[in-house]
Amino acid sequence: MFYCPYARRINNYYRANQMNSSIRVFHAAPNAPAVDVYANGKLIVKNISYTELSQYISVAPGSYNIMVYPSGQMTNPVINTDLNIPANTVFNVAVIGTLPDISLYPIQEPTTAQNFGRPCIRFVHLSPNAPAVDIKLSDGTKVFTDVGYKDITDYACVPTGTYTFTVSLAGRDNVVLTVPNVKLDPNNYYTLYAVGLVGKSPVLEVMLVPEPRY
Repeated sequence: MFYCPYARRINNYYRANQMNSSIRVFHAAPNAPAVDVYANGKLIVKNISYTELSQYISVAPGSYNIMVYPSGQMTNPVINTDLNIPANTVFNVAVIGTLPDISLYPIQEPTTAQNFGRPCIRFVHLSPNAPAVDIKLSDGTKVFTDVGYKDITDYACVPTGTYTFTVSLAGRDNVVLTVPNVKLDPNNYYTLYAVGLVGKSPVLEVMLVPEPRY
Protein backbone atom coordinates (compact mmCIF):
# COMPACT_ATOMS: atom_id res chain seq x y z
CA MET A 1 0.00 0.00 0.00
CA PHE A 2 1.17 3.50 -0.82
CA TYR A 3 1.29 6.31 1.69
CA CYS A 4 0.40 9.77 0.42
CA PRO A 5 0.97 12.74 2.73
CA TYR A 6 0.90 15.39 0.00
CA ALA A 7 1.27 18.39 2.30
CA ARG A 8 4.57 19.47 3.76
CA ARG A 9 5.66 22.36 5.93
CA ILE A 10 7.16 24.69 3.35
CA ASN A 11 8.69 28.09 3.85
CA ASN A 12 7.07 30.18 1.12
CA TYR A 13 9.35 33.17 1.41
CA TYR A 14 10.01 34.82 -1.92
CA ARG A 15 11.19 38.34 -2.68
CA ALA A 16 11.13 39.74 -6.21
CA ASN A 17 14.37 41.39 -7.23
CA GLN A 18 14.96 42.45 -10.81
CA MET A 19 18.72 42.36 -10.33
CA ASN A 20 18.91 38.84 -8.96
CA SER A 21 17.61 35.38 -9.54
CA SER A 22 16.36 33.03 -6.84
CA ILE A 23 16.81 29.36 -6.07
CA ARG A 24 15.62 26.95 -3.45
CA VAL A 25 16.83 23.42 -2.82
CA PHE A 26 14.54 20.39 -2.73
CA HIS A 27 15.84 17.11 -1.27
CA ALA A 28 14.11 14.45 -3.38
CA ALA A 29 16.70 11.64 -3.23
CA PRO A 30 14.89 8.90 -1.28
CA ASN A 31 17.87 6.98 0.12
CA ALA A 32 20.20 9.93 0.73
CA PRO A 33 20.86 11.34 4.20
CA ALA A 34 20.37 14.95 5.22
CA VAL A 35 22.80 17.12 3.27
CA ASP A 36 24.60 20.46 3.28
CA VAL A 37 24.80 22.41 0.03
CA TYR A 38 27.71 24.68 -0.90
CA ALA A 39 27.87 27.15 -3.80
CA ASN A 40 31.38 28.23 -4.79
CA GLY A 41 32.59 27.05 -1.40
CA LYS A 42 29.94 28.92 0.60
CA LEU A 43 27.36 27.07 2.68
CA ILE A 44 23.91 28.02 1.38
CA VAL A 45 21.67 25.24 2.74
CA LYS A 46 22.36 23.30 5.94
CA ASN A 47 21.03 19.93 7.06
CA ILE A 48 18.17 19.57 4.58
CA SER A 49 16.44 16.20 4.81
CA TYR A 50 14.49 14.10 2.33
CA THR A 51 11.27 15.85 1.12
CA GLU A 52 12.31 19.19 2.66
CA LEU A 53 12.57 22.43 0.71
CA SER A 54 14.84 25.30 1.65
CA GLN A 55 13.90 28.94 1.72
CA TYR A 56 14.31 30.87 -1.50
CA ILE A 57 17.82 32.26 -1.76
CA SER A 58 18.53 35.39 -3.79
CA VAL A 59 21.58 34.87 -6.03
CA ALA A 60 23.40 36.79 -8.71
CA PRO A 61 23.07 35.22 -12.16
CA GLY A 62 26.06 33.20 -13.29
CA SER A 63 27.76 29.82 -13.03
CA TYR A 64 28.19 28.16 -9.64
CA ASN A 65 30.11 25.11 -8.51
CA ILE A 66 27.68 23.17 -6.34
CA MET A 67 28.97 20.63 -3.84
CA VAL A 68 26.61 18.52 -1.76
CA TYR A 69 27.88 16.69 1.33
CA PRO A 70 26.27 14.51 3.96
CA SER A 71 25.30 16.96 6.68
CA GLY A 72 28.22 18.02 8.86
CA GLN A 73 30.90 16.72 6.50
CA MET A 74 33.19 18.47 4.03
CA THR A 75 34.92 15.51 2.40
CA ASN A 76 33.76 13.14 -0.33
CA PRO A 77 30.85 15.14 -1.76
CA VAL A 78 27.92 13.12 -3.07
CA ILE A 79 27.42 15.77 -5.78
CA ASN A 80 30.06 18.00 -7.38
CA THR A 81 28.71 19.82 -10.42
CA ASP A 82 28.30 23.22 -12.05
CA LEU A 83 24.97 25.03 -12.20
CA ASN A 84 24.17 28.00 -14.43
CA ILE A 85 21.55 30.47 -13.20
CA PRO A 86 20.37 32.95 -15.88
CA ALA A 87 19.35 36.48 -14.96
CA ASN A 88 15.87 37.07 -13.53
CA THR A 89 14.93 33.43 -13.09
CA VAL A 90 13.63 31.25 -10.28
CA PHE A 91 14.69 27.61 -9.93
CA ASN A 92 13.80 24.77 -7.60
CA VAL A 93 17.06 22.82 -7.58
CA ALA A 94 16.17 19.22 -6.75
CA VAL A 95 18.56 16.58 -5.44
CA ILE A 96 17.34 13.45 -7.24
CA GLY A 97 18.17 9.80 -7.85
CA THR A 98 19.44 7.18 -5.43
CA LEU A 99 22.88 6.77 -3.91
CA PRO A 100 25.50 6.42 -5.23
CA ASP A 101 24.02 7.98 -8.39
CA ILE A 102 22.40 11.24 -7.27
CA SER A 103 22.46 14.54 -9.11
CA LEU A 104 21.04 18.04 -9.26
CA TYR A 105 17.96 18.67 -11.38
CA PRO A 106 17.06 22.37 -11.81
CA ILE A 107 13.33 22.95 -12.30
CA GLN A 108 12.38 26.43 -13.45
CA GLU A 109 9.52 28.19 -11.70
CA PRO A 110 7.48 31.22 -12.78
CA THR A 111 9.01 34.60 -12.02
CA THR A 112 5.87 36.72 -11.71
CA ALA A 113 2.35 36.34 -10.42
CA GLN A 114 -0.45 35.64 -12.87
CA ASN A 115 -3.91 37.18 -12.86
CA PHE A 116 -5.86 34.56 -14.77
CA GLY A 117 -8.29 34.21 -11.88
CA ARG A 118 -7.49 30.50 -11.70
CA PRO A 119 -4.83 28.37 -10.04
CA CYS A 120 -2.28 26.73 -12.33
CA ILE A 121 -0.78 23.33 -11.53
CA ARG A 122 1.80 21.01 -13.10
CA PHE A 123 3.33 17.60 -12.36
CA VAL A 124 7.00 16.65 -12.02
CA HIS A 125 8.01 12.97 -11.85
CA LEU A 126 11.01 12.48 -9.52
CA SER A 127 10.49 8.87 -8.43
CA PRO A 128 13.56 7.08 -9.82
CA ASN A 129 12.05 3.60 -10.08
CA ALA A 130 8.45 4.45 -10.94
CA PRO A 131 7.15 3.98 -14.50
CA ALA A 132 5.40 6.64 -16.57
CA VAL A 133 2.07 7.69 -15.10
CA ASP A 134 -1.16 9.49 -15.87
CA ILE A 135 -2.60 12.09 -13.50
CA LYS A 136 -6.38 12.32 -13.39
CA LEU A 137 -9.14 13.92 -11.39
CA SER A 138 -11.24 11.63 -9.23
CA ASP A 139 -13.94 11.57 -11.92
CA GLY A 140 -11.44 10.13 -14.41
CA THR A 141 -10.69 13.35 -16.29
CA LYS A 142 -7.10 13.24 -17.52
CA VAL A 143 -4.94 16.19 -16.49
CA PHE A 144 -1.44 14.94 -17.45
CA THR A 145 -0.61 11.83 -19.46
CA ASP A 146 2.41 9.56 -19.90
CA VAL A 147 4.69 11.49 -17.53
CA GLY A 148 8.00 9.67 -17.12
CA TYR A 149 10.91 10.08 -14.73
CA LYS A 150 12.29 13.64 -14.76
CA ASP A 151 9.46 14.84 -17.00
CA ILE A 152 8.04 18.29 -16.24
CA THR A 153 4.56 18.99 -17.59
CA ASP A 154 3.21 22.33 -18.67
CA TYR A 155 0.94 24.13 -16.24
CA ALA A 156 -2.78 23.42 -16.45
CA CYS A 157 -5.01 26.23 -15.18
CA VAL A 158 -8.13 24.91 -13.48
CA PRO A 159 -11.09 26.39 -11.59
CA THR A 160 -10.43 27.31 -7.98
CA GLY A 161 -11.35 24.54 -5.58
CA THR A 162 -10.31 21.46 -3.65
CA TYR A 163 -9.41 18.45 -5.76
CA THR A 164 -8.60 14.78 -5.47
CA PHE A 165 -5.99 13.64 -7.97
CA THR A 166 -5.25 10.03 -8.83
CA VAL A 167 -2.07 8.48 -10.19
CA SER A 168 -2.26 5.47 -12.51
CA LEU A 169 0.17 3.69 -14.78
CA ALA A 170 0.29 5.40 -18.16
CA GLY A 171 -2.54 4.19 -20.37
CA ARG A 172 -4.22 2.17 -17.62
CA ASP A 173 -7.17 2.77 -15.34
CA ASN A 174 -5.97 1.15 -12.11
CA VAL A 175 -5.22 3.78 -9.48
CA VAL A 176 -1.92 3.27 -7.63
CA LEU A 177 -1.98 6.47 -5.58
CA THR A 178 -4.64 8.95 -4.48
CA VAL A 179 -3.84 12.56 -3.61
CA PRO A 180 -6.82 13.98 -1.67
CA ASN A 181 -7.77 17.44 -0.45
CA VAL A 182 -5.57 19.46 -2.80
CA LYS A 183 -6.72 23.04 -2.21
CA LEU A 184 -5.91 25.34 -5.12
CA ASP A 185 -6.37 29.10 -4.71
CA PRO A 186 -6.83 31.57 -7.58
CA ASN A 187 -3.86 33.30 -9.20
CA ASN A 188 -1.36 30.86 -7.72
CA TYR A 189 1.08 28.33 -9.16
CA TYR A 190 1.55 24.83 -7.75
CA THR A 191 3.63 21.77 -8.59
CA LEU A 192 2.77 18.18 -7.71
CA TYR A 193 6.01 16.23 -7.19
CA ALA A 194 6.12 12.43 -7.26
CA VAL A 195 8.92 11.26 -4.96
CA GLY A 196 9.93 8.07 -3.20
CA LEU A 197 10.18 4.50 -4.41
CA VAL A 198 7.83 1.83 -5.71
CA GLY A 199 7.94 -1.29 -3.56
CA LYS A 200 10.66 0.07 -1.29
CA SER A 201 11.14 2.57 1.50
CA PRO A 202 10.57 5.49 1.54
CA VAL A 203 7.36 4.78 -0.32
CA LEU A 204 6.02 6.59 -3.34
CA GLU A 205 4.10 9.75 -2.49
CA VAL A 206 2.99 12.98 -4.11
CA MET A 207 3.78 16.39 -2.59
CA LEU A 208 1.96 19.62 -3.35
CA VAL A 209 4.45 22.50 -3.47
CA PRO A 210 3.14 26.09 -3.77
CA GLU A 211 5.13 28.54 -5.88
CA PRO A 212 4.07 31.91 -4.44
CA ARG A 213 4.68 34.99 -6.53
CA TYR A 214 3.82 38.54 -5.55
